[in-house]
Amino acid sequence: MTAAKKTLRVTQLGSPIGRRADQRQTLIGLGLNKRHKTRELEDTPSVRGMIRKVQHLVQVDEAE
Repeated sequence: MTAAKKTLRVTQLGSPIGRRADQRQTLIGLGLNKRHKTRELEDTPSVRGMIRKVQHLVQVDEAE
């Protein structure tokens, strides 16, 4: 039996226009490039770090 991996639902709410280049690249790394686009990502420390870097541009919910 394998445990189900936790996932996070990340939705981009803010625009990367006028933001630093590293924040724009972080959004692209998360698979987000347009406002209101949603991705389900595996809950790992690296993904959490990326989310923290752009926390003012995204909304995070736990996926079911």
